[in-house]
Amino acid sequence: MSTATITPNSSQLSTGRDGFRHLLRAEWTKFRTVRGWVIGMAVSGLVTVLFGLLAASATHSSCDAPPGQTCGSGPIGPAGQPVTDTFYFVHQTLTGDGSITARVTALSGIITYPQSNPDAIVPGVEPWTKAGIIVKDNTNQGSPYAAVMVTGGHGVRMQYNYAHDTAGGPGLVAAASPRWLRLTRTGDTLTGYESTDGRRWTTVGTARLTGLATTVQTGLFVTSPGDVQVQQGLGSGAARHHTQATAVFDQVSLHGQAAGRWSGDGVGGANGTDLERDHPAGMTRSGGTFTVTGSGDIAPVDDPGRDIERALIGVFAGLIAMIVVATLFVTAEYRRGMIRTTLAASPHRGQVLAAKAVVIGSVTFVAGLLATAVTVPLSERVLRANGAHFFPVATLTELRVIAGTAALLAAAAVLALAVGASTRRSAAVVTAVIVAVILPYFLAVTSAVPTAAAEWLLRITPAAAFAIQQSVPPYPQVSGAYTPSNGYFPLAPWAGFAVLCGYTALALGVAALRLRRRDA
Repeated sequence: MSTATITPNSSQLSTGRDGFRHLLRAEWTKFRTVRGWVIGMAVSGLVTVLFGLLAASATHSSCDAPPGQTCGSGPIGPAGQPVTDTFYFVHQTLTGDGSITARVTALSGIITYPQSNPDAIVPGVEPWTKAGIIVKDNTNQGSPYAAVMVTGGHGVRMQYNYAHDTAGGPGLVAAASPRWLRLTRTGDTLTGYESTDGRRWTTVGTARLTGLATTVQTGLFVTSPGDVQVQQGLGSGAARHHTQATAVFDQVSLHGQAAGRWSGDGVGGANGTDLERDHPAGMTRSGGTFTVTGSGDIAPVDDPGRDIERALIGVFAGLIAMIVVATLFVTAEYRRGMIRTTLAASPHRGQVLAAKAVVIGSVTFVAGLLATAVTVPLSERVLRANGAHFFPVATLTELRVIAGTAALLAAAAVLALAVGASTRRSAAVVTAVIVAVILPYFLAVTSAVPTAAAEWLLRITPAAAFAIQQSVPPYPQVSGAYTPSNGYFPLAPWAGFAVLCGYTALALGVAALRLRRRDA
């Protein structure tokens, strides 16, 4: 990229009260008058947009989604997020306020072809198997609900509207240690209780389901998610094995304005897998005892298409261009000897470095923000035109991904500037910063290293900042493969970004120290 000779005058670089403001103005003038740098920033934004649109253009889908669903996303929950909503439901109609009580006396299950015995269907209960009582707006997938349940390994829980989970008492259910459950409705408020003897009750949690229908479905349910096994070696991945659970209920009582007889339905379908053809889901009743078998899950989707992240694939190409521009913003002055003029006019060398960091960080942030803010909605339109759909996320999440990606680009650019001020070698700096910021990310997400090593790379290297792009959080109550290769980071979005900021601040400190101690 070409450079131009800009000679700042003493009024621009005065060190009086407005000295730093004049430094900012001088550094901005330098940047905008060097055509190569301006073009480099424009190119970085352009490739970010173009690569994102190419990724969207390459995605095609053709399906006839049921009402309330989008192609590839499944049912949509009350908060607008894709959810899994598949279970066996033994239910009656309840109008207005009321309560349901039941005792769970047994919970068993089977797991297909686990890693320990890949040729067999073996007895076993997946830890997030759920069996309990539920109040649900209707039997449609994605409708509002609240439930209190026993699980295969996490004790009693109260869950509602898919994403919300509250822990109750620990322990497993057995004939010698049954668990009583109760769920009451008062208006829009549902409260879950548990008991070991049916006399002394403990509150598990409370949920408010705004807009819950006056007439709802309530009853017993059983569901069992896939058993996820994460492989830790090179080329690590995850396998999900089908499971099924059976629970035994008795002492079932329903209070309030109930109507109809107990009936069983497979919400989301039942008996559609090879396992269920030999081990069908359903309900059997003997007097007051219900034996219910089911599989599936009631939870947020844990393995989405991650369309926002896919739309921002061009960020990597844009980041490389921005690193090059940020490096040349300081090393070009050293190469041409202009740094002597700059430092002679401003004896406060740390302020000169700070002014350069503010200018290159601001320019990069604005360019990145424009690029990402254009890419995401345009990619969504392209996907819809191709018959596909954006994986829906909350508005605040989308804003965080867009603005956070721009902040990531800005921090990486300032890092490159700081390393360039310390070493003064353009090619070495560009290579080093790319290796530090981008290479660990690709090693982690492509399973080029074991999962444990990938998680450490995304904790301790600047690549941790890419966590800012994670649009779907890991849910502790979901049996999921929360690994880098599946798009999940070991640090929270802003915590990961803070790691990059820490490296950048350290590099700026080292650069300021070296700038003071050596000649230009």
